[in-house]
Amino acid sequence: MKKAKARHLSGWLIFISGSEEFSFTSKANNSLNFSIFALKIPSTMTTFLSLLRLGIGDRSILPPKGVEWPQVLRMAEEHSLSGVLLDAVDHLPEGERPPKEMLLEWIGQTMMSYESRYEEYRKAIADLAAWYRAHGYKMMVLKGHTCSLDWPRPEHRPCGDIDIWLFGQQQEADDALSREAGIEIDRTHHHHTVFTWQDFMVENHYDFLNVHHHRSNVAFERILKELGRDDSHWTEVAGERVYLPSPNLHALFLLKHLMGHFAADRITLRQLLDWGFFVKAHGQEVDWNFVQGVLERFGMMGMFHILNAICVEELGLPGLPGPAARSIGAASVPPAAAVNPSLKNRVWNEILSPEFQGTMPARLLPRIVYKFRRWKANGWKHELCYKDTLWSAFWAGVWGHLLKPKSI
Repeated sequence: MKKAKARHLSGWLIFISGSEEFSFTSKANNSLNFSIFALKIPSTMTTFLSLLRLGIGDRSILPPKGVEWPQVLRMAEEHSLSGVLLDAVDHLPEGERPPKEMLLEWIGQTMMSYESRYEEYRKAIADLAAWYRAHGYKMMVLKGHTCSLDWPRPEHRPCGDIDIWLFGQQQEADDALSREAGIEIDRTHHHHTVFTWQDFMVENHYDFLNVHHHRSNVAFERILKELGRDDSHWTEVAGERVYLPSPNLHALFLLKHLMGHFAADRITLRQLLDWGFFVKAHGQEVDWNFVQGVLERFGMMGMFHILNAICVEELGLPGLPGPAARSIGAASVPPAAAVNPSLKNRVWNEILSPEFQGTMPARLLPRIVYKFRRWKANGWKHELCYKDTLWSAFWAGVWGHLLKPKSI
């Protein structure tokens, strides 16, 4: 999809992206009004999305024909979903599969980059949890590995960093790890320290959120910290006990993390699937009245409904039983307000092909200019995800960068 261009015409902002044209009124009274004339997804992207739905278990999808496999595989890699697309290939007729040489290379890359790496990831988590247990600490794993447990094939969700929560004992544990294991601790980041363990970067959270990034994050953090005291949820990884966030904590943390990335830059379909698979697996365990009360308080309800609508309507996580509730699998997400289809389409298009695109410069001054341009372009996304005004967030962010200059 071509990069979107914009021009102002008599108080209207017109976006043109290839053959697509979007128009929406300029913002007034802190509300957004959208009128999208058309939203066309290129045929290759449509094929990719059909294969994605097939790969995550939607057997109602008719296998696409005449697939342009190199382009589809590039899209899958962009969204960290080449393992899931390979699962889709298993359900294609022999004549519609990729060329044999390409398929064998794809299988080999998946085995190395996904499946073998996932086993190394699990071993690193288990060994780190064992080290902490031997020194009197309990380790909760956030995001990555916890999300993978809800995927149809956990080993086909890409693994990255290991995010951990030590129930408020982060500083003592870091000191012990540095003193007794000789591991260097990077303390230059907001809300977590960083170190390397068995070739994986570990983010050891002393806060769940960057409380310097938005003023509202301070109050949200207090809620997450209270939920983070719960140690009644756990699993075994390679024979070692690893703690998991409670369903309420996981729901709020996933949504906050997802919306934070969306407002600041972009999200991928992999992150969206993390949410959809979580609701499908644990939706009946979530106290939705509590969670939605928090989302309402912090201005996140509109985006919450849009994300659910996309999971159901675009990704095929099944069930739209009625206007009052959306359902992902057997887990209802109550009560669903009507979603503006134009706004939902814009969010969906933004996930597939962000309006603001570019490469961040390496040099400091051009990088600051780039980030400011991106911040301005993403103002409409910020309003969907925060109650803080854009300029309040700007000055809070400036102060946060001054406190930790390496974060610029």
